[in-house]
Amino acid sequence: MSIQDLAEYLDFLDVERGLSQNTIDAYRRDLEAFIEFCEDKFSTDVKNISRLIVNTYLRYLYEKHYNPTSISRKIASLRGFYKWMSANELITSNPIDTIEMPKLPQRLPKILTVSDVKQMLSENLNPLEKVELELLYGSGLRVSELVDLKTNSFDLSQKYLIARGKGSKERIVPFNKISAKAIEDYLKIRDFIMKKFHLDTKTFLINNQGRFVTRQDIYKFIHKLGEKFHKNISPHTMRHSFATHLLENGADLRVVQELLGHSDVSTTQLYTHISKKRLKEVYFSINGN
Repeated sequence: MSIQDLAEYLDFLDVERGLSQNTIDAYRRDLEAFIEFCEDKFSTDVKNISRLIVNTYLRYLYEKHYNPTSISRKIASLRGFYKWMSANELITSNPIDTIEMPKLPQRLPKILTVSDVKQMLSENLNPLEKVELELLYGSGLRVSELVDLKTNSFDLSQKYLIARGKGSKERIVPFNKISAKAIEDYLKIRDFIMKKFHLDTKTFLINNQGRFVTRQDIYKFIHKLGEKFHKNISPHTMRHSFATHLLENGADLRVVQELLGHSDVSTTQLYTHISKKRLKEVYFSINGN
């Protein structure tokens, strides 16, 4: 297989599928590792592999103690690549087609209580930190959606924003009065920064040094904030908490699915398990075992 084939596939993921750069980089690493395995162990091109070679590769991953989640992702990378090669008539048969995904243990995501979130929001945060936290929790945004926001993503009068989710799908997400105030306060600071550094950009989040805020910046901020409360949390914890608190307060599952931008309601149903688990915990803490 030529390097050009792989490059064209990665371009396809970018242009046609609209995947994020992080996801594309993960696909690249998975596919390069598989190509290297085929060449080193079998001296063969990935266009000519058999099901036996695929099974040998999977056994190799298990022997190297990769966890089921990692193996599942690697299979998904191969499946997408071979489907693309088949569609473009680069291969005559697809050895990945019937490979089964490993069974993944269902892990409930970590969430905060409403009290935890209130305490964090009452911290002495600067306008940038305040708006980041408000939108992660108050609107349930993914961190990638947050950094992708533009100044014209918001309708402050109607209190909604347009988020660009996975696969570049856009959705309307409402926000409350407190979030609206945080946005307005931050925009005043942002205007000052724009003038100070002579910037001309619609990118919403800009720090005091005139630099675009990155996913890593937000991860560091949320992790550091959590440490103050002895919590090991990430931006996704805020999103998980947003969804769980909505369901606990009677929100319809389909509405929460729409707000989160989940394409499959089964993904959203995970949060109902969290609510049931917490209900049991509260019950037994009051009534004993």
